[in-house]
Amino acid sequence: MNTKSLVLKALLVSVGAALYLIIPGINGGMKPDFMLTMMFVGILLFPNAKSVFLLAVTTGVISGLFSTFPAGFIPNIVDKFITAFVFFAVVVLIRKLATKLPVAIALCGLGTILSGAIFLSVAIFILNVDVPFGFLFLTVVLPAVLMNGVAFAFIFPIVTSLVKRAKLQTAVSESV
Repeated sequence: MNTKSLVLKALLVSVGAALYLIIPGINGGMKPDFMLTMMFVGILLFPNAKSVFLLAVTTGVISGLFSTFPAGFIPNIVDKFITAFVFFAVVVLIRKLATKLPVAIALCGLGTILSGAIFLSVAIFILNVDVPFGFLFLTVVLPAVLMNGVAFAFIFPIVTSLVKRAKLQTAVSESV
């Protein structure tokens, strides 16, 4: 990993943290997770195990620290780690298509669904919450899928054009 790629990953994570902090909570304070969106952008740009591990750990810890969900630290770490590596596996399987915007948006949406399901499952297991999984999934995860998909549709083309101009070695710049 070179310094330029580490700086870009740090910038992606920090932008995700800033977006996460300024977005108001929905349904009892739960928020759409823009850290997740930026993690997906990072994985698409740097589809290798070291980068995925680094992005998963940093986004999980930062999301956990800023979580408004009670005892959300552990569920955030578990969800980001599993989601990152599943997303990475899918990106590797469809490497040529993954950087196409419509496919990338669909992957972001599916990744958000997976992340939300894992987060809620772990949180409900740890906290023994009385609120049904289905209710939380419909009221929090599905709106987050929509918001993350729209945000991704705006952010990914901007980041890829900046990466190409800067001549950074990423999966996107190599696929052109």
